[in-house]
Amino acid sequence: MKIPQFKKTVLYGLAAGLYPIIFFYTNNFSLINSWKHFAFFIGLFLVIPVSVFLGIQVFSFLPFVKKIKPFAFPFLNIAAFLCFIQICLYAKLQWVFTAIIIVIALLFAVFLKKYFKKVVVLQLILALIGLFWLFPTIKNQWTYSNEWTQQPDDIEDVVFKKRPNVYYIQPDGYVNISEIDKGAYQIDNSDYWNFLRKNGFKIYPNIRSNYSSTLVSNSATFTMKHHYYNNGFNFSEIANARKVIISDNPVLNAFKKNGYKTHFLAEGSYLLTNFPEMGYDVSNFNYDDIDLITTGFQKEEDILVPIEKYLNIDEDTSKFFFIEIFKPGHVQSLKSVSEGAQKEREIYIQNLTMSNERLKKIISMIKEKDPNGLILIMADHGGYVGYEYMLEVRNKTLDRDRIYSAFSTQFSIKWPNGEAPAIDKHFKSGINTFRILFSYLSENNKYLDHLQEDATYTIIKEGAPQGIYKCIDGEGKIVFEKH
Repeated sequence: MKIPQFKKTVLYGLAAGLYPIIFFYTNNFSLINSWKHFAFFIGLFLVIPVSVFLGIQVFSFLPFVKKIKPFAFPFLNIAAFLCFIQICLYAKLQWVFTAIIIVIALLFAVFLKKYFKKVVVLQLILALIGLFWLFPTIKNQWTYSNEWTQQPDDIEDVVFKKRPNVYYIQPDGYVNISEIDKGAYQIDNSDYWNFLRKNGFKIYPNIRSNYSSTLVSNSATFTMKHHYYNNGFNFSEIANARKVIISDNPVLNAFKKNGYKTHFLAEGSYLLTNFPEMGYDVSNFNYDDIDLITTGFQKEEDILVPIEKYLNIDEDTSKFFFIEIFKPGHVQSLKSVSEGAQKEREIYIQNLTMSNERLKKIISMIKEKDPNGLILIMADHGGYVGYEYMLEVRNKTLDRDRIYSAFSTQFSIKWPNGEAPAIDKHFKSGINTFRILFSYLSENNKYLDHLQEDATYTIIKEGAPQGIYKCIDGEGKIVFEKH
């Protein structure tokens, strides 16, 4: 049966964007799972190509359009398809790649246009295959249960007897004092540690994260519960992670119930890319200013500006700040963009220097305005120095220094009046941090009865059966136990 020309034209446009949009959603679902994103990407990947193709078809009665039409359809289809794939992979169009794509599309349109219909069929087959990967992703999202966030006690109703302003500063990938001068790091960071001590901080050695990346680590920290990666196999994401961190979690709820004004201040929009409902009272980001295609790292805000602003507002109100800093960060996530273990270490050291200067300024600013504030510095995970690339953490290893390179985290606290409580002996990993702090603020140690195991978990893909494995136990020993 012959397909009418109108339907063919629509099909040419759909074929250009159908597989890319399926691929994009399958691999970046948690980044773009808002209705605003859905409308935007339907328009970009499907409506615009179809409209352009139909426009050419409608005006094909014009001599010029009729002449170029046999070349325009294959050129536009190939160019659009490859540009969309570029957006899927890099979240932007790079002029070098785009120029190469245009050349490829031109060559195809001139010399290979007779194969155009076969290419369209191939694009549609790819889209059909892609659906088999997309449907499980959507199903996991729709069937997601937040039961794991439920607390075993009434800690969300905790009543604070101490009410200092609380500043939680999270420098991404900042390794602990006990690790930074050993293993692959071998970094003299004494100037920074001395600065902390001089400014009244107690530095806690041997602290580690419970999970391998920012989203999964923060999800556990702010819920004070283990999620075990939702028992899935996505390295950096768990279902609704941004919603858990930004919209609704036990830590945020406890501060709000105690009358604290809550602030989320970050150098980038990484935790906001899918526009989760803002659960904090204040943020330095307006959702209207966040790009719809972004990794959350393209634009870096000067974090000192909003910190100074909100330090000087509501001075008679108790305040909680979650301050996110992107440096020192970690080695590249993917092997394809890694510069090798040694070069990645050098980059980490450069970023560490910048992070130290930034942290010193933030601490000095807070101390000057709020000398009795409680300042917690806790990283989300380690810097992965010594790894070629971050995803190597998926390979089985029992190398102690290598594992701690991934999970060791800076942990330092400036306690009000310099008086560290005896219960600070319980600090071992991020998951129990706020449960211990809430015990301190409420002067009620009953909340310590439900501490989670201070264990660290990772996803293993190579060297052992695929799964979730405990790699550090509650006492800090290296283990390899399947969850």
